[in-house]
Amino acid sequence: MSTLDEIRDGIPDYAKDLKLNLGAVLATTGAPGLSDRQIWMIAMATAIASRNDRFAHQIQALAANVLDPPALAAAKAAAAIMGMNNVYYRFTHLVEDGEYRTMPARLRMNVLGNPGVDKADFELISLAVSAVNGCGMCVNSHDAVLKKHAVSREAIQSAVRIAAVIHAVAGVLAFEAAA
Repeated sequence: MSTLDEIRDGIPDYAKDLKLNLGAVLATTGAPGLSDRQIWMIAMATAIASRNDRFAHQIQALAANVLDPPALAAAKAAAAIMGMNNVYYRFTHLVEDGEYRTMPARLRMNVLGNPGVDKADFELISLAVSAVNGCGMCVNSHDAVLKKHAVSREAIQSAVRIAAVIHAVAGVLAFEAAA
């Protein structure tokens, strides 16, 4: 198992800002409005969405120190369902033929009804994954739901900052591993 410091030590000097940011956003002091549990669920889901298997497993090992099995499962479920939804809804948003938006998706999304964690937390995770996957329609939808749940803009911003840093670190580490 890697420690966070070992992961940060593996980030090359050209990406030293990522080293600093990774340590910051994965702590409550650097992620205002979020609990440790929320931070690590978001980190886990966005690591999966960033498609660097080795890094995602390192994050999972670290997250397991904070998350109980239902929270870890919810993070994985959010990454899975948003991996599907973000592609589908990004298509309906981008395609010029607006009729697609009126058609039923016909995709199973049962986990949305019972994610195993607080629905606002699942929405927060889903928003972060949607940001990584670049689905503006999903980002807007999750943002609106989070505001209805009285989640602060500061917490939402923190979730997206975690997603941004995790995604960037995953990319740099994948590039370096391929060298």
